[in-house]
Amino acid sequence: MQNFKDYYKILGVSKTATADEVKQAYRRLARKYHPDVNPNDKAAEEKFKDINEAYEVLSDPSKRRQYDQFGQYYQQGGFRSSRDAYTYSSSPFSQDFGGSGFGGSGVDFSQFDDFQDFIDQLLGRVRSQTTDRSSGFSGSSGNTSYDAEATIQISIPEAFEGGKRRLRVGGDRVLEVNIPPGITPGKRIRLRGQGHPNPNGGAGDLYLKIELKDHPFYRLEGFDVYCDLPISPSEAVLGAQVEVPTLDGVVKLRIPPGMQPGRKLRLAERGFPKGNGERGDFYVVVQIHLPTQISEEERELYERLQRVQSYDPRATLKL
Repeated sequence: MQNFKDYYKILGVSKTATADEVKQAYRRLARKYHPDVNPNDKAAEEKFKDINEAYEVLSDPSKRRQYDQFGQYYQQGGFRSSRDAYTYSSSPFSQDFGGSGFGGSGVDFSQFDDFQDFIDQLLGRVRSQTTDRSSGFSGSSGNTSYDAEATIQISIPEAFEGGKRRLRVGGDRVLEVNIPPGITPGKRIRLRGQGHPNPNGGAGDLYLKIELKDHPFYRLEGFDVYCDLPISPSEAVLGAQVEVPTLDGVVKLRIPPGMQPGRKLRLAERGFPKGNGERGDFYVVVQIHLPTQISEEERELYERLQRVQSYDPRATLKL
């Protein structure tokens, strides 16, 4: 396999292409060669990986400068394709690195895995196996050292319903992520070929770990969904039928008379799917809310109730 790749040629742009031109070329080619558009087409899959690898470098100003500065030396140096015996003759580095140990009679590259490994050590860079700071992704313990992992935060309704989500990575790179319905925190979504670029071609995989954002109404515990439902004092005492917005839609729930605050009412099989054909439950936690402003008529009724009520909430505190 030839190690050097002409990223400009892969994206079909000139070396003077602007960042916007690079981005436009990438988006056009990514749509054309995306695996979802070309299922079971190995050539298209490899092309898609090359396109992502090229964009990963050319979209990053720092990486692009390094590629422009050192990439041509690979072509001029006459590297052989065998990885176990890289040798170099008539070193071009002698002009730019005189006295640094790279000039003279030549450089023995057998100590390096490939040209990119040489460049990494020359520049003192950290390899992508550990952390790619430009993208915010850290190396994972997947099948290859070029896999990466990142965290994506979604809401509870998004996790329940699933769908497509656009994710920006590595600066201007945008990926469309398919979120499966009913995904729970800690689960991971695998994006093939979207991890760290492999200097020998292609890229590792990107694993997106799911985290749930705090929601003002819902909370998830295992596969069960909980919500706090405010009701009025009269609804708690007399009972009522109220509407509850579940993840499946609004349902009518009967509040029995004498409802106490903090009591849980269960709606069976309205939680998250468990993956075995069953679902968790939906729990309504009753919260009694008192009015802060009342009308004159309401005040008169409360005063009358206070005079005639037999219930003493502090009866158990009396000695």
